[in-house]
Amino acid sequence: MSMQMHVNKDMKKRNDTTVKAWVALVKAHSRALATIENSLKAAGMPTLEWYDALLELERAGNQGIRPVSLRAELLLPQYGMSRLVDRLEKAGYLKRTADQKDGRGQRLFITGRGKKTREKMWTVYAPAMEEAVGGTLSQPELRQLTGLLCKLEG
Repeated sequence: MSMQMHVNKDMKKRNDTTVKAWVALVKAHSRALATIENSLKAAGMPTLEWYDALLELERAGNQGIRPVSLRAELLLPQYGMSRLVDRLEKAGYLKRTADQKDGRGQRLFITGRGKKTREKMWTVYAPAMEEAVGGTLSQPELRQLTGLLCKLEG
C-alpha cells in the first residue's frame, strides 16, 4: 500500500471520529438545553436566554453594560438583542440609561426585580442542569469533560 493511501485512510478515520464527536456534542447540547428550557417553562419562568441576559447584567454591577457588549456575551444577532432588551425592560428586569462616557450609547442595568427573577430561575435551572449533565456523569467524568471542553474553547 502506498504512503498516499495510508495518509488518506488515516485522514478518513480521523474525519469519521471528528464527525462522531461533533454529532455527539451537538446532540448532548440540544438535549441538555431542552431539559433546562422544559423545566423553566413548567415552572412558569422565562426562557434560558432571559436568564443568561440577567446573569450578565448582574455581573456588570454598578457600571452596567453596553448593549453591544451584552450581545457579544450572549452571541445574539443585533435584531435578537434589541428584542430581548425591549422585553426585559418591559418586564421591569432592566433599566437603560445614557452612557456617561458616550452620549450616543446606552448602558443597561439589572433591576431589583430582575435580580429576584434570576435567583428564582436558578432554583429551577440548577437542578435541571444537574439532571441533564451531572446526573449522568460521575465527578471524575465531569472533570474530564470540563477539561476537554475548555480545550475546545481555546
